[in-house]
Amino acid sequence: MLVAAAVCPAPPLLVPELAAGAAAELGAARTACSDALAVLAASRPDLLVVVGAADQDHRGPYPQGSRGTFRGFGVDAGVQLGDGEEGPRLLPTSLAVGAWLLRHARWGAAPIEGLGVGEPTDTARCLDTGRELGARSARVALLVMGDGSARRTLKAPGYLDERAAAFDAAAARALGDADVDALTALDAELAAELQAAGRAPWQVLAGAAEGADLQGRLLYEDAPYGVGYFVAAWS
Repeated sequence: MLVAAAVCPAPPLLVPELAAGAAAELGAARTACSDALAVLAASRPDLLVVVGAADQDHRGPYPQGSRGTFRGFGVDAGVQLGDGEEGPRLLPTSLAVGAWLLRHARWGAAPIEGLGVGEPTDTARCLDTGRELGARSARVALLVMGDGSARRTLKAPGYLDERAAAFDAAAARALGDADVDALTALDAELAAELQAAGRAPWQVLAGAAEGADLQGRLLYEDAPYGVGYFVAAWS
């Protein structure tokens, strides 16, 4: 059963070594992520699963010990998903950022696994995946890595789309209220058009949280680079 969840954004710039001179710009987001992870640890889970968007080559499960790299972002830095033998595949970027957050928080509260979710995955499959995760153990916690729309401003990665602000506002409300129905209702087609990489991971969370009666808090909301970033804690 799901006992807690943390929702964090997944930009590599959360890692200070990658952000260089811009590291301070996401300082508040890092602090909020640390606070959300503290909520996970306080829930005393016996399993933590990190869920994040992944391309076709990086979808599926990752065992504890799986490694990721940020070499593609200009820094020869690696990260590991908890302790253990290196897995056969490198983590997708979203899970690598999650692994960095956990290392930064000195996570030791429970074993860790990862799950890469394809952004095009339909809502029904996301919900089913979440239900399966929730049934994995008596006390499951999720760290859900995902961004909102990437079309909030003219300089955003996807350029400006006037629908982006309303989409992100709805997502922020749902995440802050732990509103399973509202997360389920997020339009997958619209999310794809707005380049919202968090939609599928958030709907996995919705499936896992069905019947768990968790309460939520929105700890951070901003779009510093034209991309919606949210941090929320459910417990």
